[in-house]
Amino acid sequence: MSDERLNIIGNVQFGSKLIDFRLEYSGRKTLGITVTPEMEVLVKAPVDTSMEKVKEKILKKAPWIIKQLIFFLSFQPKTPIRKYISGETHLYLGRQYRLVIMKAELGIINDCVKLSGGFLKVYTNNKAKAKKLVENWYLERANAKLIEIAKPLIDKFVLKHNLSFIIHNLSLKEMPTRWGSCTSKGKIILNPELIKAPRGCIEYVIIHELCHLIHHEHTQKFIDLQTKEMQDWERWKMKLERLLA
Repeated sequence: MSDERLNIIGNVQFGSKLIDFRLEYSGRKTLGITVTPEMEVLVKAPVDTSMEKVKEKILKKAPWIIKQLIFFLSFQPKTPIRKYISGETHLYLGRQYRLVIMKAELGIINDCVKLSGGFLKVYTNNKAKAKKLVENWYLERANAKLIEIAKPLIDKFVLKHNLSFIIHNLSLKEMPTRWGSCTSKGKIILNPELIKAPRGCIEYVIIHELCHLIHHEHTQKFIDLQTKEMQDWERWKMKLERLLA
């Protein structure tokens, strides 16, 4: 079988929605459909499966596919591009702070960032440095605050579900299309951009990833567990979408 036959790109129309998919043929006996966190619809089918059969199956599963695509869309960071000039607003833990670029005052080290009242104050004698200084400040705060928020949630989940292998196994990583992820070995990874969201949104992402340690797919059992761990998760999910969309 040629490489083209093994990996095919296609689409089907479902109402007003066009569902793009990637089809992989293999030696498996059944046809399966997966929606990845990268929002790719992946179809794996036996080598003798016709395209007609593949599209028929996709149409049958279309409502579920669209639901999954919408779900993963909420995990795509889409924070508006911010300017690094005095007067621009920037988010920190869900609150808006007005950026002010100032020359260093007596007793304040040049090239530093401080949160003061409703202002994010950047002290520098070179305005071109403002963006980098703010980005570094966000990263420092993410390393401290996200881990501070996550640790008690992880410890509680570990104890409750007897998952001792994930204790303190947390890291931050910039991810262009996801708010969080977890590995099969129990490592929880958070996007440092979450530091801009309210605490409830951050807790939602952490709990979501912890639930994946028990249920890998977004099945009803996964949803039930997530609801048990955080009853109002849907409210925080929607807030995250609205605030950083």
